[in-house]
Amino acid sequence: MREYLNSYSAPDKIHNPRPIHLIVDATYFGERKEGRSWCVIDARDPVKKENLIWSFEDTETTSGYLYIREALEALGYTILSVTADGFSGIKTAFYGIPYQMCQVYMERLVIQGTTRNPQTEAGQVLLALVKTLHCTDSYTFHIRFKKYIERYQDFLNEKTVHPLTDERSWTHEDLRRAVHRLARHKRYLFIFEHNKNIPKTTNSLEGHFGHIKKLIRTHHGVNKENTQKILNTILFASTTAPNKKRLNEIL
Repeated sequence: MREYLNSYSAPDKIHNPRPIHLIVDATYFGERKEGRSWCVIDARDPVKKENLIWSFEDTETTSGYLYIREALEALGYTILSVTADGFSGIKTAFYGIPYQMCQVYMERLVIQGTTRNPQTEAGQVLLALVKTLHCTDSYTFHIRFKKYIERYQDFLNEKTVHPLTDERSWTHEDLRRAVHRLARHKRYLFIFEHNKNIPKTTNSLEGHFGHIKKLIRTHHGVNKENTQKILNTILFASTTAPNKKRLNEIL
């Protein structure tokens, strides 16, 4: 069952809804095995560093993110943009709202195919290209990516014949996958150029998740129910170290 929790659950603590550039993401807890892991989906205002809505889910789904959107809009928020990772359900759930693909996450997706130490020239050039995301513009990046495809197309299309079965497979399958991922997401990598207030990355929320997980690890062995109670308190405070004023607001 979905559990819906947010900083506005108490009428005397409702803030004035406002237009926001949103960051959304999920982080997992428990063992990453079927039926043994779960996640919290969080929507955060990176400017005010405030968790607005969160939901405990078994896994990331389109409906989970749609639930987040509808809850925010029901509270009166106008979502100006959403910055997130490459999970396709997010674009679906926030359809009609400008979507910025996290540039850091895009780099990670490419590295899955190239590794951090590519052994081929094509891999080295692709890794170098994706590392320029944070310091280039969309026109330059798209031109460079087009030239990359033109130069390495034959290499990427090489196939290997397996002698025992005569089956053919892509010789550089991981690299091809990385190229396809970049091609699929590149249209969403520079949405911030239309509005400088749109965050380019989900770093604000990922950093927050990192602090939360460090704190949770100090409570090793706590069951799911109590872990969620701890998470609720932290997310309610929007920080792992609330000041006295914030503590008075949430207690």
